[in-house]
Amino acid sequence: MTSPLTTRTRTGLLATAVVATLAVTATGPATAAPSSSTTSAGPASPTRFFAHLDMSDGQRPENITLEPGGSAVVTFAYNRQVARITPDGRVHVLATLPEPPAGSVTPALTSPFLGGIVRAHDGTLYFLYATGSGDLTGLWRLRPGGTPHRIAALPADGLPNGLALDEHGGLLYAADSVLGTVWRVPLTGGAATAWSTAPELAADGFLGANGIKVHGGAVWVSNLDRGTVLRIPVTRHGAAGPVSTRATGLVDIDDFAFTGRGDTLLAAINKDNEVARVEPGGRHTVVLTAADGLEGPTSLAVRGRTAYVASAAYFTDEDPNLLAARIVPAPGK
Repeated sequence: MTSPLTTRTRTGLLATAVVATLAVTATGPATAAPSSSTTSAGPASPTRFFAHLDMSDGQRPENITLEPGGSAVVTFAYNRQVARITPDGRVHVLATLPEPPAGSVTPALTSPFLGGIVRAHDGTLYFLYATGSGDLTGLWRLRPGGTPHRIAALPADGLPNGLALDEHGGLLYAADSVLGTVWRVPLTGGAATAWSTAPELAADGFLGANGIKVHGGAVWVSNLDRGTVLRIPVTRHGAAGPVSTRATGLVDIDDFAFTGRGDTLLAAINKDNEVARVEPGGRHTVVLTAADGLEGPTSLAVRGRTAYVASAAYFTDEDPNLLAARIVPAPGK
């Protein structure tokens, strides 16, 4: 995501859709006129929105996780809120994070920043908060019906951004966009470990490591400035293996999400109002654009054959929204 005070964007997310294209379907309130997708892999059905959000109330969705029953939970980056969006498009605030002490300045973004969010099977939510202050920056937890509290501190001079869950291993991985680090934290909380500080994670002018996912025995990370998708294998002892670059040329990529067991990705390209399909060899094709309703897409989440795309409208300042896209086989596949 990008601060309203900056001129560049943060990175988004990737998702796998082997031999597939995206078509936006009516899975929520349909209040916008339909438009045609620009995907070259096949036709798309009319665009329909899951929810239109209230920009004046700070409802700019930065990251997204899905719940059983069809709801989505998002972080609103700059009003410090975690909220549930129900299938009828209604927004229910679950928590508001504490305001940082006077004089606190969040690295790179200035304002307090609520970033990545994941959901465990029991409904517990974990999310990242960056404020520039040592008493608040870190990993937070919200149990169903409870109140949020920090379970692991992270450096106040960093920007914890993307968050990934390895529930089987009892671990969380956080991508720090300023310090170029992947932090690892036990699911129960405690001290954070700098799991990887590989040079490929570093920023090149603004923000580096951004989106992050655990997939296929590895931790995958996007780098906003460098426009890359990285794969870091998890060794048999749990350490970070050598980094391999899986895709390039995706400058301003935000968070990402896989759509299946393969390594094809759907990348949210924030500043360009695009979602691109990235194949295992690195070739990428634009499959959704502003014509489909995207306004600075920040994140993706996938369930079955549906991809949910959150747009924060950081650059357009018009219509932050959440739309749903059905993943369908490309013609002839």
